[in-house]
Amino acid sequence: MTRPDFDSNFDPHDPAFMHALCQMALDAGAVIMDHYRAGVAEETKADKSPVTQADRDAEILLEAALRKIAPEIQVIGEEACAETVPDKLDEMFFLLDPLDGTRDFVAKRDNFTVNIGLIKGQYPIAGVIYAPVHEMLYFSGTDGAYRLAIAPDGALDISQAEKLTTQKADPSGLRVIASRSHRGEQTDQMIASLNVKETIATASSYKFCLLAEGTADFYPRYGRTMEWDTAAGQAILEAAGGIVTTEDGDRFTYGKLARGLDNPSFIAAAADNCQDALK
Repeated sequence: MTRPDFDSNFDPHDPAFMHALCQMALDAGAVIMDHYRAGVAEETKADKSPVTQADRDAEILLEAALRKIAPEIQVIGEEACAETVPDKLDEMFFLLDPLDGTRDFVAKRDNFTVNIGLIKGQYPIAGVIYAPVHEMLYFSGTDGAYRLAIAPDGALDISQAEKLTTQKADPSGLRVIASRSHRGEQTDQMIASLNVKETIATASSYKFCLLAEGTADFYPRYGRTMEWDTAAGQAILEAAGGIVTTEDGDRFTYGKLARGLDNPSFIAAAADNCQDALK
């Protein structure tokens, strides 16, 4: 593809640029699935989180692909940050989680994802998430969010994607998402305070996709997350009409170097605002 001009008029949803982001997510997913089928050893990073060779190989692929199409844009990857967090961030930067849901991956579950988020001025402006076991791709667009089932031959045509729209919360009961691996007492207390008709336990940024496609209503998160865990999902959910906020109701932001790119607690909702979802 012809590299876009990354000036003030840059459109992150230019079809050729978005196609390139989606293709590299699929390519990373293929690398991950090779490891998934062969089996891979789990290691533990300094922060006690798990990592595998699949995480590293997928990040190497994504970083190389991004340097080809967007060398001007800073790339922040989870595995690189395990060694050192950058001391400075540009106005625009990518956040990569090459294998979000490593615990599920090692356990041979199905909801791990590849996450590519693009940040500008503290906010996500584009996102791509690929769930390789499901062969389902999600991405943000200028006029909404989209979902595309990948063809058996792996061919990618994003023009065939289905537009997603969040659903207003049903007053008779919320469909609430909780983390499968990181659900704590505070999350349980929040869920207990709501009128809940269904609790969905799943992993990774796939939670944001369920909100964006109207399968779930509400996702409170009090356990630890990092910026690369949420950036792509927030871009997709917001494009579909949902929100991601702090507990105080402020829009969720990025580039928090003082926190080491660690996120505070947040609430993601398919409704127009958190107050609607909590009614």
